[in-house]
Amino acid sequence: MRTMHVIGSRQEGGAERGFLRLTRALARHGLDVLAVLRPTSTLNARVADGVRRELVRMRSIFDPFARARITSLARAFEAQIVQTYMGRATRLTRLDLRAGSREVQHVARVGGYHDPKNYRHAHAWITTTEGIRRHLLDQGFPAQRVFCVRNPVEAPIAHDPAVLLALRVELGIERDAHLLGCIGRLYRDRALDVFLDAFARLPSHSGGRALRALIVGEGPQRDALREQALRLGLERRVCWVDGPAQPQPFLGLCDLFVYPSREAATGTAVLEAWNAGVPVVATETAGPLEIIDSGRTGMLVPCEDADALAGAIASVLDADDATRRAMVAAARENIRLEYEESVVAAATLRVYQQLLSSAA
Repeated sequence: MRTMHVIGSRQEGGAERGFLRLTRALARHGLDVLAVLRPTSTLNARVADGVRRELVRMRSIFDPFARARITSLARAFEAQIVQTYMGRATRLTRLDLRAGSREVQHVARVGGYHDPKNYRHAHAWITTTEGIRRHLLDQGFPAQRVFCVRNPVEAPIAHDPAVLLALRVELGIERDAHLLGCIGRLYRDRALDVFLDAFARLPSHSGGRALRALIVGEGPQRDALREQALRLGLERRVCWVDGPAQPQPFLGLCDLFVYPSREAATGTAVLEAWNAGVPVVATETAGPLEIIDSGRTGMLVPCEDADALAGAIASVLDADDATRRAMVAAARENIRLEYEESVVAAATLRVYQQLLSSAA
């Protein structure tokens, strides 16, 4: 099967890592996979061996040259499936082609509660959560062509303690400090301002160990967040790492991952933390609500509630090691059943086969 995958991102985040993992996994399943990316994208260096690559500028969602180039690539590649990721690539892909006697299927991967008009022109849709699938059905999308397939995550990661210790030293973090991690783009919907308010409510030490925060990422809220930390007297308790950065190995440093979002459709960062063996406290947004069983695989608190967030953080830190390990083990079992690369690739392949069979 020949599948073309189009993404218009310049920098890497959870959705982009899902793209990299899925294209890699599909190639391992024996599919002929072509990745179409922007020349300036940081993803270029990370496309897996065995995946072909083409570069298209995709200057904007209205770029007629990009639209024509994507159509031309699909025709030349004789693609049977063209899967697009996120808004820019989806809006630039407008296919009315035939490969031999079989219609090319444009499959839009939808990872959020977006305006349906930007996705309706696709032939089929793969959502990353059941909630997003219900959203599309409520908007009148045909049920027989809307599928839920989770975002893939890598196999559980074992970190080299010596490497992690060296990274702590490099970052100026005490080797025995409790470390709370927030990793991702610094946008308002990530609610790191709420996290800082919660962190200011926590003592400087927990169980005799210093309590520090690690914030990794970049975005328009960066300067405002640093000013807030200064106002709250947290300048010596927060370590900042400018992004974009891979979540590994930073997650391996953390005793707890905190995901205080105002809006999170999928919660891919939660899965990555679990995969690194780190327990999670998150807010009750759509993605975390669907994937976290509060009290068993993680802790959920209301959005915008710094007191509740501080209380949940303290609760997990105060728990014994066995309790935290049990929480991560239950979360990893969820990953094994629904999110491992091989599981997601097999589910995606079944969708492709169903679509091509119905179009034959």
